[in-house]
Amino acid sequence: MTSKGKRPLEGFRVLDLATVVAAPFCGAILGEFGAEVIKVEMPGRGDALRAFGRASATGSSYNWLSESRNKKCITLDLRTSRGLELARQLVAQSDIVLENFRPGTLQKWGLGLAAMREVKPDIILVSVSAFGQTGPYREKPGYARIAHGFAGLSYLTGEPDGVPAVPGASALADYVAGVYATVGALLAVVGRDRFGGGQQVDVSLYEGVFRMLDDLAPVYASCGEVRNRIGADAPNAVPHSNYRTRDGKWVALACSNDRMFERLTQVMGRTDLLARFAKVGTRLECRAEVNGIVADWIARFDQDALVRVCEEGDVPLGRINTIADIFADEHVGARGNLLSFDVTGEPRPVVVPGVFPHLMDTPGQVASLGGEMGEHNAEVYGKLLGLTEADLLSLKAQGVI
Repeated sequence: MTSKGKRPLEGFRVLDLATVVAAPFCGAILGEFGAEVIKVEMPGRGDALRAFGRASATGSSYNWLSESRNKKCITLDLRTSRGLELARQLVAQSDIVLENFRPGTLQKWGLGLAAMREVKPDIILVSVSAFGQTGPYREKPGYARIAHGFAGLSYLTGEPDGVPAVPGASALADYVAGVYATVGALLAVVGRDRFGGGQQVDVSLYEGVFRMLDDLAPVYASCGEVRNRIGADAPNAVPHSNYRTRDGKWVALACSNDRMFERLTQVMGRTDLLARFAKVGTRLECRAEVNGIVADWIARFDQDALVRVCEEGDVPLGRINTIADIFADEHVGARGNLLSFDVTGEPRPVVVPGVFPHLMDTPGQVASLGGEMGEHNAEVYGKLLGLTEADLLSLKAQGVI
């Protein structure tokens, strides 16, 4: 029996109790690959992501449309006794629960891991928080910007004598945490299938970022070196930076070893540089001089011409794209990195990032963008929990949904 065309998480149900980006991004990924994701929002108020960023003609932000893809939207006030009862019933019908409240909040409401296990013994609870479920900082609030600073990323971002900068995407730590939450959820599913039982997955905002800072930790532990900001350069390679072309555009040059530098000198017509700078250690000592020579050479070319010259010489150099460049790029189109949707009320199609990673036989897909608040109340509460239309009207009147 072939699996081609199917999605690997078909039959899994995810209850998304979380807000904004980090844990909900995990839900979006799981939904792309077939899981049924039920998104819970506070009645009348909705998820804060609906108002975060540029508003669309629908009234919700483009962030919401993109990151709440494929989800069934319901409303539920977990702070009410009836809402809590309905939440337990939804947990009983789910495989994975996502939450990103401060540690201890769900327990206070009577919906912690122990309570969930009473109704679903093998439930997998994915908890995303600023600093994790343990440790002295567990109850501290936090956002991506705080995580970037705590993990060490902000200190490394920017010019040497400048202010520590935002690393491009202000919510990067949220997305990184969402990816790690997805990995944790899937590992817990494998563990449940192999050994039985569910478990809690504990993901903080800062740890994923910290894990990705290459050799920062072992170098400090072994050598006592505190790495500082070096702008666009790399700490262990020169010339390995971003440079401006004659037409005012930018390129990224990746010259990570001596062999690459030799190729670069050949393309530059400056093999004489090998007499002084053949070894990376010497280039690191003379960083400013080497960068200056390369920058002067690059500044003689327009971006397109330079890219062609370097491709012919097998030198790894690429364009630094704006979002307009990305939309126009043929490779981005060929890879399906942009998906277009007609959305009611929007004057033109809404374009969002495509599905990643690419699974050749069981690919993910985006069937819909973020929905209206409570759009799927009747479907979820009616079909899944067996509530009647009268029940729903009563719950709405009470402010439960």
